[in-house]
Amino acid sequence: MGYVLIADDEKAIRNVLRIYLDNAGYEVLEAANGQEAVAAVRQSNVDLVLLDIMMPVLDGYEALRQIRETSNVPVILLSAKGEDPDKILGLNLGADDYLAKPFNPLEVVARVGAAIRRYTRLGSAAPSAGAAPVTPPLTVADLVLCTDEATLTRGGEAIALTPVELRMMELFMTHPGRVYTKQQIFEYAWQQATGPDGYAPVDNSVMVGISKLRAKLAADPHRYIQTIRGIGYRIAP
Repeated sequence: MGYVLIADDEKAIRNVLRIYLDNAGYEVLEAANGQEAVAAVRQSNVDLVLLDIMMPVLDGYEALRQIRETSNVPVILLSAKGEDPDKILGLNLGADDYLAKPFNPLEVVARVGAAIRRYTRLGSAAPSAGAAPVTPPLTVADLVLCTDEATLTRGGEAIALTPVELRMMELFMTHPGRVYTKQQIFEYAWQQATGPDGYAPVDNSVMVGISKLRAKLAADPHRYIQTIRGIGYRIAP
């Protein structure tokens, strides 16, 4: 089923989640703080991270920032903070989902499965024998997006993107020159990652997401992704 890292400073929570994930067929790793979580992601073959926000040594937000420097592994944040600003911050830092404590362990297992399936569908895992044919990469100028491998390169240089950023690029690069509204981008990149209810205001999420994506693509923020005033965004054809 896959390897799941539980990062939470409360041993009781780790024990409960381990029982449910074990029963669902997952292999479980544990970390008691953010620093251990970052090290585990870098040293182990982890398929998903359950990451508590309020942890000693290194909190969940900073741990997430460091994880995203080297890995696109799905991350589900766990927190007693259920306010919208906390959810928005976590999602904008690259989290794939957010669960407020107290939570139903069965829901956690369901979300873990959904996140891993989405990540695998984007191509993070190597296709097995008899799998569907390889999807041709998408190319726009010197950008090449391989959806089967969930990778983006610029002039042959790899660019580390979050799953949401990869979905934005997939949307843009599938139809170069086509203009997408903020709502269309949000539904494709965010709601498919967080569920139909979403978690964040559309305008703020998309604007921040586009800004972060532009910063990763080029020094000139408008070199690839253009703003069409009053309508939305597109990738330059």
